[in-house]
Amino acid sequence: MTLYFLGLLLAVSTALPAYIQSNFLRQFVTLNTISLFLIIANLATVAAILIFPKYIKKLTNYFLTKIVLIVYASSLLGLALATNAGLAFISLILFSVASNLIWINMDVLVENFSADASTGKTRTIYFTFINAGWILSPILTTYLIGKGEYTLSFLVASFLVIPFFLIFLYQARNLKDKIKYREDDILVSLKKIWAKKNTRGIFFVAFLLQLFYSSAVIYIPFHLFQNLGMGWEVLGPIFSVMLIPFLIFEIPAGLIADKYIGEKEIMSVGFLILAVSLFLFYYIDVPRAWLWLIVLFFSRIGAALVEAMREAYFFKTVSAKDISSINLFRLTTPIAYVTGAGISILVLMFWPLNYLFLVMAIIMLSGLGFSLSLKDTK
Repeated sequence: MTLYFLGLLLAVSTALPAYIQSNFLRQFVTLNTISLFLIIANLATVAAILIFPKYIKKLTNYFLTKIVLIVYASSLLGLALATNAGLAFISLILFSVASNLIWINMDVLVENFSADASTGKTRTIYFTFINAGWILSPILTTYLIGKGEYTLSFLVASFLVIPFFLIFLYQARNLKDKIKYREDDILVSLKKIWAKKNTRGIFFVAFLLQLFYSSAVIYIPFHLFQNLGMGWEVLGPIFSVMLIPFLIFEIPAGLIADKYIGEKEIMSVGFLILAVSLFLFYYIDVPRAWLWLIVLFFSRIGAALVEAMREAYFFKTVSAKDISSINLFRLTTPIAYVTGAGISILVLMFWPLNYLFLVMAIIMLSGLGFSLSLKDTK
């Protein structure tokens, strides 16, 4: 239960900056420059994740979690104090690196307490707590922006690290490392992943889901705020309500996958929903709150199904000892964000921003091929 609550706290903290970062950076630079910033920040994140297993093995996951938390809180304070593009850019790099690494630390902690037979249940309950944090954050963001623009959101996100840190220290006896980690060379790990069709397939599934998130978290808020003129007093409630499917669908999907049909069918339905949703993002060009609420809610049903099955499938095939594999799995996030930013730059050279969602819709259809090729773990 402690880890579920820590996941909730961390989710609120990481979600507060998520939807505002593109509009925050727009104060200093253009959208294409924002995309370049994101590419550089996520490439730095890739480099950090690649060397992370070595330090988990050497220094322990418990110790590294404390270090990463300090860097994470410092990056948020930097964003809160940023009055120019330079400080914002440096803080963004640190935030990107630390926010990705801290979730790897959490993965290792949760996996230490998960049995394979109940992985679907454990991971989906864990993600339900995380998603509850994401649901709370947009409403809180709306309030904070009204009181102190973007600065207050970053400050509150930083201060939430304090209770996390105190609980983490208090629970030290339970959370300290109790296993010996295996650390494979990165090329050895990649070869192992590529050699197995199912493992290779779930990595592509993870990449595609993160590619969807890159457009949904970075470019949809920008499009609705900057291009369609929808204010945060409207967007905050919409972004909270749209995330409810993560609470409704993930636990049932995990239980169904554990006991009945397996993962790939549920995953495939999710990808189909994502493709249709992205096409609607491209097609709708009116600032009608109710219409965007319906479409965004629909898109998160698809994302919730894919996310639940991605987590259950992958963590049924690895143990907490396999830190290299867990690291590579989470590497899909920054790689997807680099790819998404690169695609956006190419699209914006020729078309308006809404065409990015059409391109993403076509890409999401490839997810059906990967999900259907998987062998269910049931």
